[in-house]
Amino acid sequence: MHLSQIVLYLSLLIVLGPVVLSDQETHQQPSATSPGDTDQCATCEVRQQIKTMRLNAIKSQILSKLRMKEAPNISRDIVKQLLPKAPPLQQLLDQYDVLGDDNRDVVMEEDDEHAITETIMMMATEPESIVQVDEEPKCCFFSFTQKIQANRIVRAQLWVYLRSSNEATTVFLQISRLMPVTDGSRHIRIRSLKIDVNAGVSSWQSIDVKQVLSVWLRQPETNWGIEINAYDSRGNDLAVTSAEPGEEGLQPFMEVKISEGPRRARRDSGLDCDENSPESGCCRYPLTVDFEDFGWDWIIAPKRYKANYCSGECEYMHLQKYPHTHLVNKANPRGTAGPCCTPTKMSPINMLYFNRKEQIIYGKIPSMVVDRCGCS
Repeated sequence: MHLSQIVLYLSLLIVLGPVVLSDQETHQQPSATSPGDTDQCATCEVRQQIKTMRLNAIKSQILSKLRMKEAPNISRDIVKQLLPKAPPLQQLLDQYDVLGDDNRDVVMEEDDEHAITETIMMMATEPESIVQVDEEPKCCFFSFTQKIQANRIVRAQLWVYLRSSNEATTVFLQISRLMPVTDGSRHIRIRSLKIDVNAGVSSWQSIDVKQVLSVWLRQPETNWGIEINAYDSRGNDLAVTSAEPGEEGLQPFMEVKISEGPRRARRDSGLDCDENSPESGCCRYPLTVDFEDFGWDWIIAPKRYKANYCSGECEYMHLQKYPHTHLVNKANPRGTAGPCCTPTKMSPINMLYFNRKEQIIYGKIPSMVVDRCGCS
């Protein structure tokens, strides 16, 4: 072998050696991260994006369904001041304590696009000066929304808190309608109750005011407010009508129950997939909405709820809602983007919240919980 051939041979070994080694390393490199791991990471990223989009959509949907352009500017401190320490509100809050945020086995309802109001609690405000003499009385005027006027009243209760008395006594609770001073008589008595109270015991008292509320709704111009008095045997007025120090949340308020008629209902439950599930098909995944994370202190309850979301792949073959849909897509595959994993059944949530008028509303918000997912 000539010297030139030997040099050429050695040169080829030097050049080709690293290439062969590099090629082997290239084939061995994927073993550190399997295709399954890569796919799993990509799936997790997609789900996270869907969760973020779902949360943003929920915020917009709630405001839209409540007919709000933006969230009410009510801070946590204001909520504490406005919340009445009263039995009907406590009963509603107790329901959330019992139910928690578990939405399983909920009642599905074919509801409207907007929220369905069930109960409204209106805080008393000061009447207009036209019905006052020497700036008295300071209480009570109630403003009614269009929502109440448009619905059938089931029950209307006025709640009044009575201070404790030093001795057992009989209290005469009087409710009078206010009239402008220029009309001569300033009061028209509408209710009078005789209540026996024990010494040192304070209590809430409820009075049926459905009749007078019906009159106010038919003739809004007659609503000038009411005056509340609760005199004991010594002439002391035990009714709390203004927020004195230590009596916050004890002012009078009106609880109005309205009905929009019966609705068809059925029970339904969806199949769940775990976040760590390797399932690639269309499935329902858990998602908890926390209103405190939104900074929405105006929502009294629930503070959080299970909304769920849909994620996964959809195949053409067996996921079309109607048989002919698959044939159309097969004949013209470019004419459609294909089926998507979306909610096929949804249910409402009950919510207790403040509106812009600082009234407490208890209502049902439709289509807020994903019960089942499917391809369509």
